[in-house]
Amino acid sequence: MDADPRPPAPQPQTGTPTPRGRRPVAAALMLGMALAALDSTIISTAVPQIVGDLGGFSVFSWLFSGYLLAVTVSLPLYGKLSDTFGRKPVLLAGIVVFLIGSLLCAGAWNMGTLIAFRIVQGLGGGALQGTIQVIAADLYPLKERPKIQARLSSVWALSSVAGPAIGGVLAGYADWRWIFLINLPVGALALVLIARHLHEPRRHRNGRPRIDWAGALGVFLSGGLLLTALVQGGVAWSWLSAPSLALLGATAVCAAATVWIERRAAEPIIPGWVWRRRTISAVNLAFGALGLLMIAPTVFLPTYAQSVLGLGPIPAGFVLSTMTLSWPIAAALSSRVYNRVGFRRCAITGMTAATLILAVFPLLPYPGAAWQPALIMLLLGGALGLFQLPLIIGVQSSVPWAERGTATASILFCRQVGQSVGAALFGAVANATLASRLADAPDAIRPGLPDDLDSVSRALEHPGALSDRAADYLRRAVDTAVDHVYLGAATAALLALLALVFLAPRRFPVHTEGETESGAEAGDEPEAGAGTESGPVAGDETEARAGAGGGAKAGTRARAEGGAKARTETGTGTDAGSETDGRADTAPLTTPEADGAGSGRPETGQRPRP
Repeated sequence: MDADPRPPAPQPQTGTPTPRGRRPVAAALMLGMALAALDSTIISTAVPQIVGDLGGFSVFSWLFSGYLLAVTVSLPLYGKLSDTFGRKPVLLAGIVVFLIGSLLCAGAWNMGTLIAFRIVQGLGGGALQGTIQVIAADLYPLKERPKIQARLSSVWALSSVAGPAIGGVLAGYADWRWIFLINLPVGALALVLIARHLHEPRRHRNGRPRIDWAGALGVFLSGGLLLTALVQGGVAWSWLSAPSLALLGATAVCAAATVWIERRAAEPIIPGWVWRRRTISAVNLAFGALGLLMIAPTVFLPTYAQSVLGLGPIPAGFVLSTMTLSWPIAAALSSRVYNRVGFRRCAITGMTAATLILAVFPLLPYPGAAWQPALIMLLLGGALGLFQLPLIIGVQSSVPWAERGTATASILFCRQVGQSVGAALFGAVANATLASRLADAPDAIRPGLPDDLDSVSRALEHPGALSDRAADYLRRAVDTAVDHVYLGAATAALLALLALVFLAPRRFPVHTEGETESGAEAGDEPEAGAGTESGPVAGDETEARAGAGGGAKAGTRARAEGGAKARTETGTGTDAGSETDGRADTAPLTTPEADGAGSGRPETGQRPRP
């Protein structure tokens, strides 16, 4: 038998971090998540002060777009680097880059330099978003993972909602540069906690690690060109103009070249198994649809609340914030659901509810009361909490430690791309609806009417120049436009649901300590990857199922207690393919309290039914 030419995946040493030892690291992860979330929204209310000081009104939107672009295109690279060199150095480097970018932003002297420094900040933010999720999965066993993920979701939600308010206060009562300076002490504290309390085990590897820099450049160029086309199309130029067509054509060429490079690379940035494994590819598609549908509430609901319901900016923000209240609560409780029905069914339940909730929004009365959309957002947050967290945990649990960073980065990358596509797509839907409504306006009110969503919103904020009839017509036009956007979001939710129903395996494979798995389909790589993994586990029971030719399935379950007794059971089934269905998982990261603690009996816990 020929030996496998590939070097074995790096394996961490065994070590069981205690709850007390994990607390400083968990605090650092939440601080880092707060930084990444705050800086995606904090400058939105400070734009007038920034433009008034630096100028550059025509390009200020790149303060947001540049940051988003840098975060999105860097996620796959950081995922691969964390699998190659470890999580700690990647996260530390990301925090340092983020803080350097923040300091440079505070010292910007014109709009061009501020945009460039925001891109630097976004390159650090990509490491924060991706690596924090991976470290949380490494540090906590499967049964405890929902708790830390729910905390991270809560931090993200609260920081995103509080960001505009904090930015407005700093810009109004201090100086807009403090928006970036406040990152320094927070980031420095996270840096110290990670450096002192996060201890990765030694990893043994054969040969010098190889980085696919050509593939990384291809991913950067492809993602950057695509996001630029999506962000600027229909805004800086029309969709069928030469710049849009040139950018989209260049995106296609770069994407094809990147695929060619990645297929031949020894250590590709985006490995082919990310799309060949049904579990990960289905979740990637579902998360792309999630990013798409999230544009409806986050971008268009505040406009609806202010223009149609007549609320001020702060009450309009509270209408949206109800979603951030129910989302982390539902995420925290989702483990009770997926432990009973499995990851896939839990996510299907959440997305089914989200589809129905989004479809109900266009049925709201005009003009309606503020509690009605607030209730819909409250229900939507609960539904998406049941959808997102089980899929993240399911994907992270389906791969060994050496692939977890790449797998996590792939689903976050797809979500970010979905958001960019959604912003462009739903913006075009809203503007097309408004254009149609304004074209059909009665002749008596047509002169002087604005012609796009932003202009309509500004006109309704200062309705003195409009007659009552014209103002009511514009409100109804905005109501219709947002209704169409929510119908589009309901369609995106349906697409996510179809991806899970028809593409995701009925049972998510769970990678267990010391086990390997066979591919679920002929010609595929292993569903959970070959290799072993050491560290604390969620339980002391593992279950393996092996599939064969005609679809028959035989399973063997072994339970050992202290090495003294074992029991073997066999069963039959009809699923084709091979997968591991166990509840044991790993947590390769250690803390000082855990050094040398890996020899004890693993803790036990309830086995989820993935």
